[in-house]
Amino acid sequence: MSTSKKRFFLQWSVIITGIAAGIIGPLLQYFGNPKNMGFCIACMERDIAGALGLHRAAQVQYLRPEIPGIVLGALIASLLFREFRARTGSAPIIRFVLGFFTMIGALVFLGCPWRALLRIAGGDLTAVAGLAGLAIGVYVGVYLLKFGYDLGRSYRANQLVGWAFPVLIICLAILCFVPVQFADGGPIFTSTEGPGAAHAPVVFSVVGGLVVGMLAQRSRFCTIGSFRDLYLMGDTHLVRGVIAFVLAAAGMNLLLHQFNLGVTGQPIAHAAHIWNFMGLLLVGLASTLGGGCPARQLVLAGEGDGDAAVFVLGMLAGAAFSHNFTFASTSAGVSTLGPVAVIAGVLVCLVIGLAMREEGAK
Repeated sequence: MSTSKKRFFLQWSVIITGIAAGIIGPLLQYFGNPKNMGFCIACMERDIAGALGLHRAAQVQYLRPEIPGIVLGALIASLLFREFRARTGSAPIIRFVLGFFTMIGALVFLGCPWRALLRIAGGDLTAVAGLAGLAIGVYVGVYLLKFGYDLGRSYRANQLVGWAFPVLIICLAILCFVPVQFADGGPIFTSTEGPGAAHAPVVFSVVGGLVVGMLAQRSRFCTIGSFRDLYLMGDTHLVRGVIAFVLAAAGMNLLLHQFNLGVTGQPIAHAAHIWNFMGLLLVGLASTLGGGCPARQLVLAGEGDGDAAVFVLGMLAGAAFSHNFTFASTSAGVSTLGPVAVIAGVLVCLVIGLAMREEGAK
């Protein structure tokens, strides 16, 4: 492919990805997913953690098919275009911690960066403070990058390293279609009320995830990356995809009569604006240090990146801790310990950002 054709492809592929995700997200909620949660990587991983029994919050337990769909879509695309490459070795335990605190921040806000955009596209003005926090968190992360923060390079690894996470995801995908209860009163758990009981048909969820995963793998779509590239280089390439995502989602919500402009009465949201801001500030900071937003980490894990897989496992652990130790918010508001966990997360990320500096950096 010539340079001009490659540039044209890159410019439009991210916009196409944004439009596709912006259309599929509202359709998923129209067909059964919780309102303004057509795609929320954090919420869906939290529900999966609950389905596996890692936490016992009965209202948020469901084996969300969209997550296996995204990973397998990225896997298929990377294999088709010969971009699957097993690699690992870049400070995995630090990435686990960053994934852990990304989830803490997301569940205080009640959503990942994708859900923040979808909430705004559905008219939820409580998400505006969160999006502002996300932008500031990425800005702090970029400052640390300029200051010399570096987790080191990853290295080519045995193919088994690259395939380990996709194989686990394939097992989850099978369980989505073949419900199994492994013990009386035990997993797989499925909510009978609350957000976990609201879900689109399995086939539509998987196909939606596959489409978005394949497109995101080809385009490198990333909400965190859009802010990072804008701050570092003034590059608006990824920003265009994010704008396309919001506009497409808003258009679909209007078409499906799902748009509800306001601050009060928004689904699965709270109006504690300070902690909406701080929750996504933590997400922006931790994800910048980790190398991508939660959705981007799933895509990277699907194409063989063992470090991204560790980040995702950190998020699952963060989901379990958030509900077992009552860090997570609810529609009624922020929990007592949620702000403490967010402040602790910001401090830990700052320590990581300052300590993990490239040798010789000033």
